[in-house]
Amino acid sequence: MIRLMSLFVLTTLFLLNACGGGGSTNISQSTMDTAQYITKLSQENGINYEKIINTVAYIPPTCWTNTYPDKSTPCFQCHQKPGHDAEKLVAYYNPCYSCHTVGKEPNYLDDSSLQIVYAFPNGFTKNPWTNLFKDKTQAVMNITDDDIIRYIRQDNYIDNDSEIILKKNLPSDWLGYRPDCYFNFDTEGFDIDPKTKQYTGWRAFRYYPFPGGFMPTNGSFDDVLIRLPEEFRTDKDGKFNKEIYKANLSILEALIKQRDITIESIDERLINHDLDKDGILGIATKVKFTWKTNPTSMTYVGKAEELLKQGKLRLAGGLYPVGTEFLHTVRYIDWDDAKNEPKMSKRMKELRYAKKTWWANYNFLEEFFNRKGREIFLFGEVIPEFFVGNYKTGFETGNGWIYQGYIEDKRGNLRPQTNEETVFCMGCHSYIGASTDTTFAFARKLEGSSQADIHYGWGHWSQKGLKGIKEPIVEYQVKDLLGRPLGKLNEYAFYLRWTKSADDYRMNEEVMSEFFDSLGFRKRDKLALLRDDISVLLYPSRQRAMLLNKAYWSIVKEQSFTKGRDATVKPATSLNVFEDIENNLLTAVPYKTY
Repeated sequence: MIRLMSLFVLTTLFLLNACGGGGSTNISQSTMDTAQYITKLSQENGINYEKIINTVAYIPPTCWTNTYPDKSTPCFQCHQKPGHDAEKLVAYYNPCYSCHTVGKEPNYLDDSSLQIVYAFPNGFTKNPWTNLFKDKTQAVMNITDDDIIRYIRQDNYIDNDSEIILKKNLPSDWLGYRPDCYFNFDTEGFDIDPKTKQYTGWRAFRYYPFPGGFMPTNGSFDDVLIRLPEEFRTDKDGKFNKEIYKANLSILEALIKQRDITIESIDERLINHDLDKDGILGIATKVKFTWKTNPTSMTYVGKAEELLKQGKLRLAGGLYPVGTEFLHTVRYIDWDDAKNEPKMSKRMKELRYAKKTWWANYNFLEEFFNRKGREIFLFGEVIPEFFVGNYKTGFETGNGWIYQGYIEDKRGNLRPQTNEETVFCMGCHSYIGASTDTTFAFARKLEGSSQADIHYGWGHWSQKGLKGIKEPIVEYQVKDLLGRPLGKLNEYAFYLRWTKSADDYRMNEEVMSEFFDSLGFRKRDKLALLRDDISVLLYPSRQRAMLLNKAYWSIVKEQSFTKGRDATVKPATSLNVFEDIENNLLTAVPYKTY
């Protein structure tokens, strides 16, 4: 269940054309260069941008999760399908399967063995995420609900003049991504510059939240936006064409999921391309995936099609084209009093950015992922990993992507993350079995052919939330305790079965009390509700939302992100998370799930 890597970071500067847009500069900082700007932030926040103290910063805190049962608490292992007789075995826990699994080609990594063993590089078994073990009760009590509501409703991204604050405040010689998304969406999720009325190229999409930390019940809402290069947004003459862009995004979705998909209605006559391959140019509501059997049978449309024919673009199942960008914001949980349900806050905790900068083909990727297995075989231990880059331009994954981020400073303004804070993102976006070309959300995008459908996949969570979305069905290659294959199962219910909670640490007491009985069995009535509406599980109560908001704000005030970002109030114990662990210790998990 533990990441296979350690870290020696090369902070070699590489110049990337990652900026998405320009903009006016703030008067107070327009005279600053990057060095002066970073010095100022370092002094104000008591942080160091260059130094990396936690050399395993890329290994997430969940990798220290205790999978062993608490024998003092009645809790028995139950079958994955509710209603079967329970085996009278003390429960063990396996949240590890959601990340560490058999990758889908062209992710050739099989790291499912990490469900069975705690495998750290030698000398790196001590848990560095000490905020998990800190009692934040007093800090939370010192903040009123009015205080936290007032704070999270302040917009730290767009100012009163509809300008992007970071875009203005970053120095003119800043080499990394300069934010250029306004979060001003039309009904189809396309972002629009409020002043020029032009499309920025960013498009928000809705997706099934990844099990665990990204469930809002654990403290944060998040959103994800995608942008393809200009040639995917224009016709063959280079003129912007929204229908062509919609078609290319849909074609890409089918390639990433490697199957036929349901799409928004697209008039094939406007793009001169048969998306559903029915032999007729009409209104398509699906894209047929045929690349696997015939790689030349699929193409992008518009200018991208011309470049593809010329060999200047690449297309393959499971891979994004070079130049693809993602924005990912992490936010506090606000409350909608009228609907009596949580909603995404205006204030951002983080703004995360990714860009694909070069093409890694199937052969390269197979070698890339197999290299780890050979290193362990040759050296008999987990070998430290290298990440090239720095906080200015981001860090490279080694297979075609860079990742960079911004996070709150002491006053709540967004600032560039330090080297160590940025490396935090790298473990899950480099070597992990569950990722698709280093990403997660787009492969989990919702599908629907009309905006009236609750499962319509385009749009921002502020336009349409999680309420009413049916639980996803996933097929697991695993058998129950009697050797019977499980087949297709409800994804979140299965995660609950393995964790006995909605978080990897088993510290979400609200979900534990609502979804489990006194013996640790899942409640059938709650699972029935969950099947038809994932918000039953994913939405926290108002009280819990405010507590977790306050807990995270206390970390912001301390600027202690390098010690952990989990919004926990009570300290974790050794029953939840190990503070130190014997290397190569077997977990309590008897067999792998994938």
